[in-house]
Amino acid sequence: MRLNTLIFSRKNAKVKRTIIFNLPAGWSCPFAKQCLAKADKKTGKISIGKDACFRCYAVSQENLFKVVRNARWHNFNLLKGKKANEIVALLDEFVSKTKFDFVRIHESGDFFSQSYFDAWCEVAYRHPFKTFYAYTKAIPFWVKRLYNVPSNLHLTASLGGKYDSLAAMYKLPTCRVVYSEQEAKDLGLEIDHDDSHARKSKGDFAVLIHGTQNPNTEAARAWYKIVHSGRGGYKGNYFARYKTKKAKKNFKS
Repeated sequence: MRLNTLIFSRKNAKVKRTIIFNLPAGWSCPFAKQCLAKADKKTGKISIGKDACFRCYAVSQENLFKVVRNARWHNFNLLKGKKANEIVALLDEFVSKTKFDFVRIHESGDFFSQSYFDAWCEVAYRHPFKTFYAYTKAIPFWVKRLYNVPSNLHLTASLGGKYDSLAAMYKLPTCRVVYSEQEAKDLGLEIDHDDSHARKSKGDFAVLIHGTQNPNTEAARAWYKIVHSGRGGYKGNYFARYKTKKAKKNFKS
């Protein structure tokens, strides 16, 4: 690990031809609410926000894998407190070298400052033939640059944060977490199984809840049903692999 170089990842079960940039879940999410959870930097122990309804999938990865946690904190520590132009230099060092078509910003984490948001806008401007995309609850940063976001940076307002009202006010494309396919159908929303909706950001859609949830909660019961039906948030039956005793333990009728 080079001390002054950011870490991008290339592997994700649901997306291809994509590089991914991550930050520590919760710690870099100033506007999270319904999904707020954090993994302790040293131990990985998870703490849940007081208004959380379901657990962020990304925080479970940090709880289970120290190498994942360390990589995300490495990125965060390099970026915190820097000016936009300094962040651009760090991000562009990697993006300019990759041959991947898509850049997913934040499988874990979010835009934690205006400077950081602005830096990603600049990187996207510099690479017009790549597609950048992100789910975000940092709607105040987005709104401040509403007419300056490059056309190849597709943003989706992730509902369940502190500023959902701004998404409605500015008619931003949105995504919401649902507990079942029927819930999405009742809301008139398509479910994004492979980021195809997020890459276009043309309208509202939903994603199925995914990942281990806190025991004895509605989210845990929903996740249990999804796992045992052989369907999941991404790739249809992808999560059938996770029919584990742990999932069963988290389900209480």
